[in-house]
Amino acid sequence: MATFGNLSERLTETFKNLRTKGKLSAADVDGTVREIRRALLDADVALEVVKSFSATVRERALGDEVNKALNPAQQVVQIVNEELVEILGGQQRKLQFAKTPPTVIMLAGLQGSGKTTFAGKLAKRLKKDGHTPMLVAADLQRPNAVNQLQVVGEQAGAAVYAPEPGNGVGDPVRVAKEGVALAQQKLHDVVIIDTAGRLGVDEELMKQASNIRRATDPDEVLFVIDSMIGQDAVNTAKAFLDGVDFTGVVLSKLDGDARGGAALSVASITQRPIIFASTGETLDDLEEFHPDRMASRILDLGDILTLIEQAQEAFDEEEAKKVAEKLAKEAFTLDDFLEQMQQLKKMGSMKKMLGMLPGMGGQMKQQLQDFDESEIDRTEAIIRSMTPAERHSTKILNGSRRARIARGSGVTVTEVNQLVNRFEQAAKMMKKMARGENAGMPGMGGMPGMKPGASAKRASKKVKKAKHQSGRSGNPAKRAAQETDAPQEQPTGSGFGLGGTKAPEPSETDMAEIQKLFGKG
Repeated sequence: MATFGNLSERLTETFKNLRTKGKLSAADVDGTVREIRRALLDADVALEVVKSFSATVRERALGDEVNKALNPAQQVVQIVNEELVEILGGQQRKLQFAKTPPTVIMLAGLQGSGKTTFAGKLAKRLKKDGHTPMLVAADLQRPNAVNQLQVVGEQAGAAVYAPEPGNGVGDPVRVAKEGVALAQQKLHDVVIIDTAGRLGVDEELMKQASNIRRATDPDEVLFVIDSMIGQDAVNTAKAFLDGVDFTGVVLSKLDGDARGGAALSVASITQRPIIFASTGETLDDLEEFHPDRMASRILDLGDILTLIEQAQEAFDEEEAKKVAEKLAKEAFTLDDFLEQMQQLKKMGSMKKMLGMLPGMGGQMKQQLQDFDESEIDRTEAIIRSMTPAERHSTKILNGSRRARIARGSGVTVTEVNQLVNRFEQAAKMMKKMARGENAGMPGMGGMPGMKPGASAKRASKKVKKAKHQSGRSGNPAKRAAQETDAPQEQPTGSGFGLGGTKAPEPSETDMAEIQKLFGKG
């Protein structure tokens, strides 16, 4: 996640220095805590939070739990992880629904914090979970706020109650109260009230928000805060806590170029849980906030659980079974690949997903930055420019067909050739894997748009080293003579191929092609 990029990098670098030490002295701990404190302050975390956090980490790091640990460095990382979870709120807290519908959710926050967009995101999420949400346009102050809510409501497939035009016209308290009554009448089980904000905290804003709260008696009051405002987040949160007394926090724009201080400060300062994190511009870019998972992301330990959940939502189980059957029958085509790629796209940004893998934020930061999301679109364009017969069998793709496909997809013939070659190599590998053979797993370079990683380079070096040690000549004629003179290997019964012989491993060229899977290499 971009928000914690710098903080994550600083903390990861700090912990690297501990790994070489068998035992930690008080000076080692003090130096580590000092670096952690600097990293948190640079990330705009509130000073009082930093002081408390640093003191707790130091006390625990100098205690018996680290002194007796077999790996002190890992123990310190564990302590920092646990304390990060605490300041992020400890346990995850979900939305609280009313026992008798409708559940009333009031949104509060400054102008520009992302309340209206979040209202649409929440409505879409609730609708997907089987609820029938209704949006209420009670922001009658900001220009075109009513219009915007109607647009996001339509995109989310949710009803919108907007009796007033806004732009300074209408009574927001009356609109909010009438909206709740209408939702009850029309059997909507959730009401989301979008309220007005100001550029800064003022008495009029707080009075209006407080009046709406009293008139509607909401089950949840969610304070939406822009993650990019840094230190100001604390003062704004305190003002809204005193004026409206919110029940939960929503972090918006968590994918922006911010330093993460708001997320690490608000929950600790206000003692109110962060319930949602808004992580992108589309209505699907909304995540439930898990303190433990977010702490893992910050420490570059990955967030595999969220990745799995997103995959389960995006992938069709029946389709996955069909693909597995096709692979077993060696009938995997470009049409099948296109379907798989479209399901992958449903999960959202590939760059964001890869960033959830452990170690990706630090070790492969540059590769993530260089990741080309548009490569997936180009691959899709090439496949869509083919006829059904061409997608079914790449063997019929002669020169003229490839030229036509290149023109139709707006790419070069070379790019078409690269895609076809890589697909054929990847299909071979997938067929072997489907049969339970050891086809070798490609490194991260196998992802579309990703350059081959360090693991691929190391594998290549090992292949070259093995060739050198074997003493076989690189000259084909000499090598043939050597192989004739050399004693023949006997087939083993434990192999995966026919007749007990082991299936051949992919060549170095094959592996290189697989690792550039559908990318530009």
